Amino acid sequence: MTVMENPVSTLIRLLKRYLSVVKDDGALANIQVGQEWLDRELLKSFDGQITVGLDRGDDEKLSFDGSLRRLCLFMRVNAWTFDESIREKMRSEINRVIHGKRNAPNAVNYSFCGVGVASATHKAYHCASANELTPNDYGWSELTDGEYQKIWYSDDNRFSKSVLEDGKFAFMLFRFKIDAEINVLKQMVLKFEGYGFAPAGNGVTVKVWNHVASAWENAVSGSGESDELLTITLASALPNYVDADGYAYLLAKTVFPSNGNITSPIRVQHKSRSRSVYARRICRIEANRSESNKAFPNFRRFSHPNSRQLERSA
Repeated sequence: MTVMENPVSTLIRLLKRYLSVVKDDGALANIQVGQEWLDRELLKSFDGQITVGLDRGDDEKLSFDGSLRRLCLFMRVNAWTFDESIREKMRSEINRVIHGKRNAPNAVNYSFCGVGVASATHKAYHCASANELTPNDYGWSELTDGEYQKIWYSDDNRFSKSVLEDGKFAFMLFRFKIDAEINVLKQMVLKFEGYGFAPAGNGVTVKVWNHVASAWENAVSGSGESDELLTITLASALPNYVDADGYAYLLAKTVFPSNGNITSPIRVQHKSRSRSVYARRICRIEANRSESNKAFPNFRRFSHPNSRQLERSA
């Protein structure tokens, strides 16, 4: 049986992932996004707070016998802050995110942009080995902050791992944090951009870790001598690829090993992962209003997913 994600959770994650408020001094505002209600003490540490809750649900009968129905969920999104300028920017950002992702609010893309050693979610490692190591093997070495920056974007700045030991491959390991309940996952797409070469030939092989079978699976290989995009798409048995801590792992290695005389490098330009969940598939702005006073400015916005027709509220 398909399990649908709570629409409040879907909208909270969407705003957390894509909302970006820039203050007047150019710094990013520290905005907390969560469920209702307002926490005034929290605003002592944050520049603003966004709360999401269910306003109401309308169940509409579409067929005479009632077997075909449509459920319209009306969400309430409130933005709270003491700063008038940030308040308007928060409202603008909520508009931008919801309008931009209105047809697929259940799909989220992740990349290593901005990730560093201090990250507690995504991680990247490298090693040289004759065998494929497990994700928890002590043979992995994490990238430095400077090395992480080389895989932030899809550009000409690449991270390179070279091997000059006979019979050993150049390996990369990428860890992604899945911020959704495992039982609502619908699809995961893992992408690797880069290339590798060795004395015996060119190419990179990518695999995903199955923690249930304790094995690297779903291999996809390339043979290019320049950047190529390798993609693994998972649409079934997804809980097997996300461990109890919510992590998924992608392995990349050169197709052929070094011969001990010529280096065998793997060069990484960029990698990303996207995932979608079983959730409401449409999310649109219905109406919004601004409420401001000297003591505490805020605004309320109403939006709802999963409806093709919009009802105007008074």
